[in-house]
Amino acid sequence: MREKYLTYEVSEVRPGEFEGKIVEKNIGSLPYKGTFIRVYYSSLNYKDALSASGNKGVTRQYPFTPGVDAAGVIIKSDSPNFKKGDRVFVTGFDLGMNTHGGLGEYISVPAEWVFPLPDHISFAEVMMYGTAGLTAGLSTLKLIEENITSKKGNIVVSGASGGVGSLAVALLSFLGFPVTAVTGKEDFKKALQEIGAKEILPRSALNDTTKKPLLSAKWDGGIDTVGGTTLSTMLKMINRYGCIASCGNAGGYELNTTVFPFILRGITLAGIDSAECPDDRRKIVWDKLFNEWNILTIIKGINKEIPLDEVDTHLKLMLKGQNRGHIIVRHSD
Repeated sequence: MREKYLTYEVSEVRPGEFEGKIVEKNIGSLPYKGTFIRVYYSSLNYKDALSASGNKGVTRQYPFTPGVDAAGVIIKSDSPNFKKGDRVFVTGFDLGMNTHGGLGEYISVPAEWVFPLPDHISFAEVMMYGTAGLTAGLSTLKLIEENITSKKGNIVVSGASGGVGSLAVALLSFLGFPVTAVTGKEDFKKALQEIGAKEILPRSALNDTTKKPLLSAKWDGGIDTVGGTTLSTMLKMINRYGCIASCGNAGGYELNTTVFPFILRGITLAGIDSAECPDDRRKIVWDKLFNEWNILTIIKGINKEIPLDEVDTHLKLMLKGQNRGHIIVRHSD
């Protein structure tokens, strides 16, 4: 094992001002937490962008390495479930929040966070899913559990040009659902059509500013990655006994609504937490994504692979809402 490694590290250079750059660190400086992993691939998520911007609600102490996703090889483990050389991946938990994350070439995490990587899935491929894919999968599973099937379910997906949104569009379309993708990115419409979107609407379609408690019902279910006004509008437009899986807040964390969608249409609003999702549910979704829900060939075109030295640029674009699709990060060999 090398003595030094490269990591994308965020520091508070002046009070309230944060800067991220590639630095070389001693491997011995990484606190050992029971399992040591050499990381070959990671991916970028909105939570990483928040951490890199100094959001203390995500990361409390700096300098820090973001990266809520990581895929690589076990270097050392105290757990009998893993041995040196095992191919593994980690998504969520506290990784990239207050535990140094996958944007470094090495991570150390509790064994309970680590999942074995099937032989037929590469490091790059599991990161093509990453937390975004897990979130899309959990959201889809919830809709199905609420008896919304492809035979009767028209689904709307907000934030469809982002990581979670685009993967949700691809997965739902693969499963036979007619999907309406809502995006503010004109240049991403063709990509959304290629992954299966039946209808593409502008962001304004989910931006109702009236005080009407209900609008004409248009969809049987939804996956909302945005929050705020987008989610409150979506609630007004879901058919009777429909369900919305809420999994993001890039557009705001406040929700202005009434009880009418719930008591007059029987709508379910289901929260999706991919970071602390129970292991049994997490395993169900990963097994599906690796097998019967395998959409890797479909989403290849909406994934962009970048080296570590381009991370800072893409995280800044993400904060501005200017990224497209899903970004995976390749560490050096």
